[in-house]
Amino acid sequence: MPVVSSKPVLHEDWTTVIIGFIIITFAVTGFVIKPPFFNWNDFSEFGSKVLATDNLIKWLVQFLYVYTLGIIGVWLIAKPVNAFLIGFPIVYILTTVALIIAGNQWIKSTNLEAVIFSLTIGLIIGNTVKLPEWFRSALTTEFFVKTGLVLLGTSVIFADILKAGSLGLVQALVVVLSVWYFAFWVCKKLKIDDELTMMISSAVSICGVSAAIATSGAINGDSKKLSYVISMVLITAIPMMIGMPYIAAYLGLSQEVTGAWLGGTIDTSGAVVASGTLVGETALKISTIVKFSQNVLLGLAAFAISIYWTVKKDKTAAAQKEKPSAYVIWERFPKFVLGFIGASLLFSFALSPDTIDSVKGSLKNLQTLWFVLAFTSIGLETNFADLFNENSKKPLYAFLIAQGFNIIVTLIIAYLLF
Repeated sequence: MPVVSSKPVLHEDWTTVIIGFIIITFAVTGFVIKPPFFNWNDFSEFGSKVLATDNLIKWLVQFLYVYTLGIIGVWLIAKPVNAFLIGFPIVYILTTVALIIAGNQWIKSTNLEAVIFSLTIGLIIGNTVKLPEWFRSALTTEFFVKTGLVLLGTSVIFADILKAGSLGLVQALVVVLSVWYFAFWVCKKLKIDDELTMMISSAVSICGVSAAIATSGAINGDSKKLSYVISMVLITAIPMMIGMPYIAAYLGLSQEVTGAWLGGTIDTSGAVVASGTLVGETALKISTIVKFSQNVLLGLAAFAISIYWTVKKDKTAAAQKEKPSAYVIWERFPKFVLGFIGASLLFSFALSPDTIDSVKGSLKNLQTLWFVLAFTSIGLETNFADLFNENSKKPLYAFLIAQGFNIIVTLIIAYLLF
């Protein structure tokens, strides 16, 4: 059934850069896709707003837009086009269900993100229904992830980095470096494989879900391992979000110190905002600044990790008596990282503030959509039992140990700086 071209027209990384910049170019030249409305309080509002005719038209237009780009992408990378033509609409509908669930106001108040629901929906279906092979071949997870990461670069603005404040940047740098290397050391001591080691280290030290995704893309990581790391991040974020403000109050910490501690420790941005709100306005402001400071390090971290990974592979090749060279390193370097950096530079220095303001909402929506599509796909292709089998214990121990170190070190640094 699947129709595949003889060989890829382009490498997947370059394809995602092209698709990402097609979206960016269309947006900045006036072709802005208005996102459908998914926010609702009750079933009455759900019917009158989410299921309104004009909103369904927006949903259909967005689907056709992403569908067309996806078809172009899978053709360029020689994936089965026939399978994608049939399979993608199913993945898109499941993703929409996740976005609708996450759009409920009560769900929003818990700061549970759409990726949680898309992953869960995918896992349930993927582990209860025997999916045909042609459908599995349509799950282009890495393509979705890398395209989303290129679009993520549009939100990393250098002027905003400077506004984040020197103390926030200092804390972010110290925390990221110290926690990353500690997590890396723990994973090596527990003899965890290289891919999981990189993803766990980045997820704990930088910014949770986004860092795990970026690292997985930078090293072409296994989607099942990414799913496992994301599951750990999301499971631990909720008790940290609820418990840490009360621990801070018990310890008598100031709002400044508490905010810096929360922002530097909790892995998801939504959970940081929620926990900061529980403490007070000052804590909310500081926690947001610190979290943003860590988030802006994501691009640098992804670039550094991709360089490390390609050099590491090159050394492995040398050990096998293959001659290492700059060309080999360039060939193995994940090109989508250049797309991320290019998008960041474009939005930081080339576009006017008015242009950025007019397109950032649409691009943010599309960036989120690509990521949620990726997590739906990850769930559909992941065996749930693999996440909790005997081999998963060591990565879980490493994650929890590193997270404990993160909590302590960040508290000390926050106390000294703030």
